[in-house]
Amino acid sequence: MKIILTQFVDVLGNAGDIINVKPGYGRNYLIPQGLAVIATPAKILAIKNAIEQKAIKEEKSKDSLQIIADKLNSIKLTFTLKAGEDEKLFGSVTTQMISDGLNDKGYKVEKKYIISNEPIKSLGNYFAMIDFGDGITAKVKIKVNAE
Repeated sequence: MKIILTQFVDVLGNAGDIINVKPGYGRNYLIPQGLAVIATPAKILAIKNAIEQKAIKEEKSKDSLQIIADKLNSIKLTFTLKAGEDEKLFGSVTTQMISDGLNDKGYKVEKKYIISNEPIKSLGNYFAMIDFGDGITAKVKIKVNAE
């Protein structure tokens, strides 16, 4: 019996896979549980079209993320914070502050994507990496001034 999986099934495969199973297993377990549907030519064609559309959509989102990453590479954020005599900050520049700074410039970047190699606890120039996944990263320049 030829079926199309609608969900991930541990032993059989991922959603959208077209597989052969024993008729009793398909008819008595997979289909009633909503894990699969019977593979008809129309449903096979629909699944293939859906997979193609999903791939196109993912490629477009990847391209748009790359464009945003290229724009973020040219951004420089400046923070003015209280500092002591030896140029040490009272506190530090956090990923939330960087996220808010980018938000003010018109780029909505969640703080979980921001990676700072070292804690920013003194005056000077730094870089923060923004990792969008799929190998797409951006490097934002950060300058910390004394108040």
